[in-house]
Amino acid sequence: MSLKVNLKLVIFAAALLFGVVFSLPTLLNLDKGAKINLGLDLQGGLYMLLGVHTDEAVANRVKSIAGGIGVFTEQNDILIDGLRFDERSVYFELLDAKAKAKLDEYIKGLNGAISNEAALRYELTLSAEETALVKSSSVAQAVETIRNRLDQFGLSEPTVAKQGEDQILVELPGIKSDAEEQRARNLIAQAAHLQMMAVDEQNIARVSLMTEAEAAALGSTIVSDVYDPNTRYLLKRIPILDGERLSDARTGFDQNNRPVISFTLDGEGGRVFGDFSGKNVGKRLAIVLDNKVYSAPVIRERIGGGSGQISGNFTLQEANDLSIALRSGSLSAGVEMQEKRSVGPSLGQDSINASAIALISGFLSIAAFMIFYYRVAGLISVAALFCNVFLIVSIMALFGATLTLPGMVGIVLTIGMAIDANVIINERIKELLFEGKSVLKAIEQGYANAFSAILDANITTLIAAVALYAYGTGPIKGFAVTLSVGILCSMLTAIVGTRGIFDALSHKINANNVKYFFSVGGRE
Repeated sequence: MSLKVNLKLVIFAAALLFGVVFSLPTLLNLDKGAKINLGLDLQGGLYMLLGVHTDEAVANRVKSIAGGIGVFTEQNDILIDGLRFDERSVYFELLDAKAKAKLDEYIKGLNGAISNEAALRYELTLSAEETALVKSSSVAQAVETIRNRLDQFGLSEPTVAKQGEDQILVELPGIKSDAEEQRARNLIAQAAHLQMMAVDEQNIARVSLMTEAEAAALGSTIVSDVYDPNTRYLLKRIPILDGERLSDARTGFDQNNRPVISFTLDGEGGRVFGDFSGKNVGKRLAIVLDNKVYSAPVIRERIGGGSGQISGNFTLQEANDLSIALRSGSLSAGVEMQEKRSVGPSLGQDSINASAIALISGFLSIAAFMIFYYRVAGLISVAALFCNVFLIVSIMALFGATLTLPGMVGIVLTIGMAIDANVIINERIKELLFEGKSVLKAIEQGYANAFSAILDANITTLIAAVALYAYGTGPIKGFAVTLSVGILCSMLTAIVGTRGIFDALSHKINANNVKYFFSVGGRE
């Protein structure tokens, strides 16, 4: 006699087929198909703890304010003198008292800048609140920038997360060779701070004999050539433009087929660049990257369109990596390596083997207990559990999730929680059978009575898993993901799937064989 087909059984069969098909690429390590990404602890890779120089971010913010004042006063024909800055403040003198109201209005719009003025002499300093905000933002910005760079680098599921007040945790699964490691480290650490700075034509002849302090007194700074440290340039200390106005950077080739980096500025940057080049024809403009001069061409004519090139003795890979760094944004504060360690692939394989043993032994132990104690009902629960494991693997593979060692622990924990739902259901059915209910009535009411308890338990656990994902980092997120997916899958298999099987078999259960289905004998 054929089984009674019902919608719940069809859903269960479809879920099982879906789980098996889409988990095979991961379980069999096939070349085709979506697979689960393995975390650092399972496949090996590189672990780094970076420190962020937050004081440098504050200094860059002050420098940016100075540059903004220089551009604003030039655009509005406001005469100022002695514009300079240090790591904390900006200083200048207003020469046109009639423009004071307009200048003060602009200064009010500078977030966190406190203006201390005596007559027409200005000193702008960041407030304590703004300083704290800049430091905090520099770490958050570094996290986002490094993550963007590594994503474009092509690494699979890198972990980049803030740790403490001024540290960043970086985990790069799959990094195995020294060359890959060095390239990733260079990409992470590179500030990629692009500046366009005017050459101090009036004093550059004396640069070879000049100290940095003497240059600062002139409102300039000394910057070395990227390829020849003995070649020094005297540049106006306040840049014309910086990387904040960069909208794109791509690798290209010059007329000699050598790799170059073509960059594009945003609308405001293009306008400032065009105005400056138009007013300074015949003078030189230096392109400075990470405090090194890459080129200092003479401006032949007004440069419109807001685009330019960075040329140098780049290899194609170096040009690509630099383009990635520029495109993903410069680091507002430098980073330094505080801790580094490599996780070998053999250690990762040991973790996989140990976790697989725990998963299989736990599954078999639970299966043996359920079949021994609940007989056919236990066998049905094991079938639902089997489907649950396949569903977890397939869903994580389709979403490109990363499986870590705590994530595998989450799967083992989910197995226990999933079978717990079936224990509750089976016990409710047994209680109703002892009360004299018919088999069909006992199954129907047993599921109804167990549903609220199962739902409450799973929802509370799911809330905890969501909180772990929202506020956790790295391995904690991996645990939360597998736990969440497992809970949702177990609700489907333990409630819908097993009910469908019971409904299909209900016509075969009678008073003579009920104890073989629910192990109710011995309590009569």
